[in-house]
Amino acid sequence: MSEWNRERIAERQRQGLREARLQAHYAVQWLGRLGGAFIPPQPDYGHTGMSWNDALAGFTTQALPDGSRFGLRIGDLLFVFLNKAGERTESYPMHGRTDREVRQMLGVELGARGLNAAAVDKVAPYEIPAHAIAAGAAYDVGGVSGFLNDLAYWFAEADSALGKIREQALARSLAASPVRGWPHHFDVATLISLDAGGGEHGRSVNAGLSPGDGYYEEPYYYVSPYPYPEPAALPALRSPLGHWHTRDFTAAIAPASKIVMSKNRAAETEAFLNEAVAAATQALGSK
Repeated sequence: MSEWNRERIAERQRQGLREARLQAHYAVQWLGRLGGAFIPPQPDYGHTGMSWNDALAGFTTQALPDGSRFGLRIGDLLFVFLNKAGERTESYPMHGRTDREVRQMLGVELGARGLNAAAVDKVAPYEIPAHAIAAGAAYDVGGVSGFLNDLAYWFAEADSALGKIREQALARSLAASPVRGWPHHFDVATLISLDAGGGEHGRSVNAGLSPGDGYYEEPYYYVSPYPYPEPAALPALRSPLGHWHTRDFTAAIAPASKIVMSKNRAAETEAFLNEAVAAATQALGSK
Protein backbone atom coordinates (compact mmCIF):
# COMPACT_ATOMS: atom_id res chain seq x y z
CA MET A 1 0.00 0.00 0.00
CA SER A 2 1.35 3.43 -0.94
CA GLU A 3 2.02 6.15 1.62
CA TRP A 4 -0.67 8.23 -0.10
CA ASN A 5 -3.29 5.52 0.42
CA ARG A 6 -2.26 5.09 4.05
CA GLU A 7 -2.67 8.82 4.59
CA ARG A 8 -6.11 8.79 2.94
CA ILE A 9 -7.25 5.88 5.10
CA ALA A 10 -5.87 7.52 8.23
CA GLU A 11 -7.68 10.76 7.41
CA ARG A 12 -10.99 8.93 6.88
CA GLN A 13 -10.47 7.22 10.22
CA ARG A 14 -9.86 10.57 11.93
CA GLN A 15 -12.93 12.11 10.30
CA GLY A 16 -15.14 9.16 11.22
CA LEU A 17 -13.98 9.12 14.82
CA ARG A 18 -14.39 12.89 15.08
CA GLU A 19 -17.96 12.71 13.75
CA ALA A 20 -18.86 9.87 16.12
CA ARG A 21 -17.31 11.70 19.05
CA LEU A 22 -19.20 14.92 18.33
CA GLN A 23 -22.57 13.22 17.91
CA ALA A 24 -22.08 11.29 21.15
CA HIS A 25 -20.92 14.49 22.89
CA TYR A 26 -24.17 16.20 21.94
CA ALA A 27 -26.23 13.17 22.94
CA VAL A 28 -24.79 12.96 26.47
CA GLN A 29 -25.74 16.58 27.09
CA TRP A 30 -29.22 15.27 27.78
CA LEU A 31 -27.90 13.14 30.62
CA GLY A 32 -26.13 16.18 32.05
CA ARG A 33 -29.31 18.24 31.77
CA LEU A 34 -31.37 15.56 33.47
CA GLY A 35 -28.88 15.27 36.32
CA GLY A 36 -28.73 19.03 36.73
CA ALA A 37 -32.51 19.26 36.78
CA PHE A 38 -33.56 16.43 39.05
CA ILE A 39 -30.64 15.29 41.22
CA PRO A 40 -29.79 17.27 44.38
CA PRO A 41 -26.77 19.55 43.74
CA GLN A 42 -23.34 18.32 44.85
CA PRO A 43 -20.31 20.58 45.50
CA ASP A 44 -18.25 18.89 42.78
CA TYR A 45 -21.16 19.00 40.29
CA GLY A 46 -21.37 15.24 40.58
CA HIS A 47 -25.14 15.50 40.08
CA THR A 48 -24.44 16.31 36.42
CA GLY A 49 -21.82 13.56 36.12
CA MET A 50 -22.40 10.18 34.55
CA SER A 51 -21.52 6.61 35.50
CA TRP A 52 -20.32 4.01 33.03
CA ASN A 53 -22.62 0.97 32.89
CA ASP A 54 -20.99 -2.15 31.42
CA ALA A 55 -24.30 -3.95 30.96
CA LEU A 56 -25.63 -1.03 28.94
CA ALA A 57 -22.29 -0.27 27.27
CA GLY A 58 -23.05 3.34 27.92
CA PHE A 59 -23.44 6.11 30.46
CA THR A 60 -26.22 6.67 32.96
CA THR A 61 -27.22 9.58 35.13
CA GLN A 62 -26.83 9.29 38.87
CA ALA A 63 -29.95 7.92 40.57
CA LEU A 64 -32.99 10.19 40.52
CA PRO A 65 -35.04 10.63 43.72
CA ASP A 66 -37.16 7.56 42.85
CA GLY A 67 -34.05 5.46 42.15
CA SER A 68 -34.50 5.38 38.38
CA ARG A 69 -31.85 6.52 35.91
CA PHE A 70 -31.63 7.70 32.35
CA GLY A 71 -28.92 6.25 30.12
CA LEU A 72 -27.32 6.42 26.70
CA ARG A 73 -25.90 3.37 24.92
CA ILE A 74 -22.91 4.76 23.09
CA GLY A 75 -22.62 2.22 20.24
CA ASP A 76 -25.91 3.29 18.62
CA LEU A 77 -26.94 6.37 20.64
CA LEU A 78 -29.94 4.61 22.15
CA PHE A 79 -31.59 6.63 24.92
CA VAL A 80 -32.85 4.32 27.66
CA PHE A 81 -34.88 4.46 30.86
CA LEU A 82 -33.77 2.26 33.76
CA ASN A 83 -35.91 1.45 36.77
CA LYS A 84 -34.71 1.29 40.36
CA ALA A 85 -33.47 -2.28 39.81
CA GLY A 86 -31.41 -1.16 36.80
CA GLU A 87 -33.73 -2.85 34.31
CA ARG A 88 -34.48 -1.17 31.01
CA THR A 89 -38.13 -0.19 30.78
CA GLU A 90 -38.21 1.96 27.62
CA SER A 91 -35.80 3.00 24.92
CA TYR A 92 -35.66 5.72 22.30
CA PRO A 93 -33.29 5.64 19.30
CA MET A 94 -31.75 9.05 18.70
CA HIS A 95 -30.77 8.14 15.13
CA GLY A 96 -32.74 10.23 12.65
CA ARG A 97 -34.08 12.53 15.33
CA THR A 98 -33.22 16.11 16.22
CA ASP A 99 -32.62 17.50 19.68
CA ARG A 100 -36.03 19.16 19.42
CA GLU A 101 -37.63 15.73 18.96
CA VAL A 102 -35.58 14.32 21.84
CA ARG A 103 -36.89 17.15 24.03
CA GLN A 104 -40.47 16.37 22.99
CA MET A 105 -39.97 12.73 23.94
CA LEU A 106 -38.54 13.73 27.31
CA GLY A 107 -41.48 16.01 27.93
CA VAL A 108 -43.82 13.03 27.68
CA GLU A 109 -41.65 10.66 29.71
CA LEU A 110 -40.85 13.16 32.46
CA GLY A 111 -44.47 14.24 32.72
CA ALA A 112 -45.49 10.61 33.16
CA ARG A 113 -43.09 10.45 36.10
CA GLY A 114 -44.48 13.59 37.69
CA LEU A 115 -41.39 15.63 36.84
CA ASN A 116 -41.35 19.15 35.42
CA ALA A 117 -39.81 18.78 31.97
CA ALA A 118 -39.11 22.52 31.74
CA ALA A 119 -36.29 21.98 34.24
CA VAL A 120 -34.13 20.39 31.51
CA ASP A 121 -34.29 23.54 29.38
CA LYS A 122 -31.72 25.38 31.46
CA VAL A 123 -28.76 26.39 29.28
CA ALA A 124 -25.49 24.72 30.24
CA PRO A 125 -22.83 27.12 31.60
CA TYR A 126 -20.28 25.93 29.04
CA GLU A 127 -19.85 25.47 25.31
CA ILE A 128 -19.12 22.28 23.42
CA PRO A 129 -17.58 21.95 19.93
CA ALA A 130 -19.72 23.13 17.03
CA HIS A 131 -21.79 20.61 15.06
CA ALA A 132 -24.81 20.69 12.75
CA ILE A 133 -26.90 19.11 15.52
CA ALA A 134 -26.81 22.47 17.31
CA ALA A 135 -28.49 24.02 14.27
CA GLY A 136 -31.25 21.43 14.13
CA ALA A 137 -29.69 18.53 12.23
CA ALA A 138 -30.66 14.99 13.18
CA TYR A 139 -28.37 12.44 14.77
CA ASP A 140 -27.05 10.09 12.08
CA VAL A 141 -25.56 6.90 13.41
CA GLY A 142 -25.49 5.12 10.06
CA GLY A 143 -22.02 6.05 8.91
CA VAL A 144 -20.29 6.11 12.29
CA SER A 145 -21.61 3.07 14.17
CA GLY A 146 -18.21 1.34 14.08
CA PHE A 147 -16.53 4.42 15.48
CA LEU A 148 -19.18 4.74 18.19
CA ASN A 149 -18.44 1.16 19.20
CA ASP A 150 -14.75 2.08 19.34
CA LEU A 151 -15.59 4.91 21.75
CA ALA A 152 -17.64 2.53 23.89
CA TYR A 153 -14.64 0.18 24.06
CA TRP A 154 -12.30 2.95 25.24
CA PHE A 155 -14.73 4.21 27.86
CA ALA A 156 -15.27 0.70 29.23
CA GLU A 157 -11.51 0.10 29.43
CA ALA A 158 -10.98 3.47 31.09
CA ASP A 159 -13.69 2.88 33.68
CA SER A 160 -11.84 -0.26 34.78
CA ALA A 161 -8.31 1.17 34.62
CA LEU A 162 -9.20 4.40 36.40
CA GLY A 163 -11.14 2.49 39.01
CA LYS A 164 -7.90 0.74 39.97
CA ILE A 165 -6.11 4.08 40.20
CA ARG A 166 -8.84 5.35 42.50
CA GLU A 167 -8.63 2.26 44.72
CA GLN A 168 -4.86 2.70 45.08
CA ALA A 169 -5.32 6.35 46.06
CA LEU A 170 -7.93 5.44 48.66
CA ALA A 171 -5.59 2.77 50.04
CA ARG A 172 -3.07 5.59 50.61
CA SER A 173 -5.73 7.50 52.58
CA LEU A 174 -6.09 10.08 49.79
CA ALA A 175 -9.46 11.46 48.78
CA ALA A 176 -10.35 10.28 45.28
CA SER A 177 -13.61 10.97 43.52
CA PRO A 178 -15.64 8.18 41.91
CA VAL A 179 -14.80 7.56 38.26
CA ARG A 180 -17.35 9.67 36.44
CA GLY A 181 -18.09 10.85 32.94
CA TRP A 182 -18.52 14.58 32.47
CA PRO A 183 -20.80 16.04 29.78
CA HIS A 184 -18.70 19.20 29.43
CA HIS A 185 -15.53 17.62 28.01
CA PHE A 186 -17.11 14.19 27.41
CA ASP A 187 -14.32 12.51 29.35
CA VAL A 188 -14.15 10.09 32.27
CA ALA A 189 -11.89 10.80 35.23
CA THR A 190 -11.11 10.48 38.91
CA LEU A 191 -9.70 13.40 40.87
CA ILE A 192 -7.12 12.58 43.55
CA SER A 193 -6.76 15.28 46.22
CA LEU A 194 -3.32 15.56 47.80
CA ASP A 195 -4.20 18.19 50.41
CA ALA A 196 -6.85 17.18 52.93
CA GLY A 197 -9.41 19.95 53.15
CA GLY A 198 -7.67 21.91 50.40
CA GLY A 199 -10.83 22.24 48.33
CA GLU A 200 -10.66 23.28 44.69
CA HIS A 201 -7.43 25.22 45.29
CA GLY A 202 -5.56 22.31 46.85
CA ARG A 203 -3.03 20.18 45.03
CA SER A 204 -4.55 17.38 43.01
CA VAL A 205 -3.95 14.83 40.28
CA ASN A 206 -6.66 14.30 37.69
CA ALA A 207 -6.48 10.93 35.89
CA GLY A 208 -8.84 10.32 33.01
CA LEU A 209 -9.55 9.41 29.42
CA SER A 210 -10.64 11.79 26.68
CA PRO A 211 -12.26 10.39 23.53
CA GLY A 212 -10.26 12.96 21.57
CA ASP A 213 -10.34 16.71 21.06
CA GLY A 214 -8.61 19.55 19.26
CA TYR A 215 -5.26 18.49 20.68
CA TYR A 216 -5.43 14.77 19.87
CA GLU A 217 -7.82 13.37 17.27
CA GLU A 218 -7.99 10.01 19.03
CA PRO A 219 -8.80 8.69 22.50
CA TYR A 220 -6.06 9.30 25.04
CA TYR A 221 -5.39 8.82 28.73
CA TYR A 222 -4.21 11.84 30.66
CA VAL A 223 -2.79 12.41 34.13
CA SER A 224 -2.73 16.09 35.03
CA PRO A 225 -1.14 17.66 38.14
CA TYR A 226 -2.65 20.84 39.59
CA PRO A 227 -1.42 23.52 39.92
CA TYR A 228 0.57 22.98 36.73
CA PRO A 229 4.27 22.61 37.60
CA GLU A 230 6.96 24.22 35.52
CA PRO A 231 7.94 21.88 32.66
CA ALA A 232 11.45 21.53 34.12
CA ALA A 233 9.93 20.03 37.27
CA LEU A 234 8.23 17.17 35.42
CA PRO A 235 9.97 13.82 35.96
CA ALA A 236 10.89 11.82 32.87
CA LEU A 237 8.39 9.12 31.89
CA ARG A 238 9.78 5.64 31.27
CA SER A 239 6.57 4.18 29.82
CA PRO A 240 6.78 3.86 26.01
CA LEU A 241 3.14 4.91 25.86
CA GLY A 242 3.51 8.29 27.49
CA HIS A 243 4.82 11.81 27.02
CA TRP A 244 4.30 15.14 28.74
CA HIS A 245 1.98 17.65 27.10
CA THR A 246 2.58 21.26 28.17
CA ARG A 247 0.73 23.41 25.60
CA ASP A 248 -2.32 25.09 27.23
CA PHE A 249 -2.48 22.36 29.88
CA THR A 250 0.00 20.02 31.57
CA ALA A 251 -0.56 16.28 31.58
CA ALA A 252 1.10 12.96 30.94
CA ILE A 253 -0.54 11.62 27.77
CA ALA A 254 -0.90 8.07 26.42
CA PRO A 255 -2.66 8.11 23.01
CA ALA A 256 -4.71 5.21 21.68
CA SER A 257 -2.43 4.80 18.67
CA LYS A 258 0.41 3.77 21.00
CA ILE A 259 -1.75 1.67 23.29
CA VAL A 260 -3.11 -0.49 20.45
CA MET A 261 0.46 -1.40 19.48
CA SER A 262 1.15 -2.77 22.97
CA LYS A 263 1.57 -6.50 23.48
CA ASN A 264 -0.57 -6.30 26.62
CA ARG A 265 -2.80 -3.23 26.44
CA ALA A 266 -4.32 -3.51 29.90
CA ALA A 267 -1.02 -4.12 31.71
CA GLU A 268 0.89 -1.42 29.85
CA THR A 269 -1.92 1.09 30.29
CA GLU A 270 -2.01 0.36 34.01
CA ALA A 271 1.77 0.75 34.20
CA PHE A 272 1.57 4.12 32.42
CA LEU A 273 -1.17 5.38 34.74
CA ASN A 274 0.68 4.27 37.86
CA GLU A 275 3.91 5.91 36.72
CA ALA A 276 2.17 9.09 35.59
CA VAL A 277 0.27 9.49 38.87
CA ALA A 278 3.52 9.01 40.81
CA ALA A 279 5.33 11.49 38.55
CA ALA A 280 2.55 14.08 38.83
CA THR A 281 2.49 13.67 42.60
CA GLN A 282 6.29 14.08 42.76
CA ALA A 283 6.13 17.21 40.59
CA LEU A 284 3.69 18.72 43.08
CA GLY A 285 6.11 18.11 45.93
CA SER A 286 4.22 15.24 47.51
CA LYS A 287 5.05 11.58 48.09
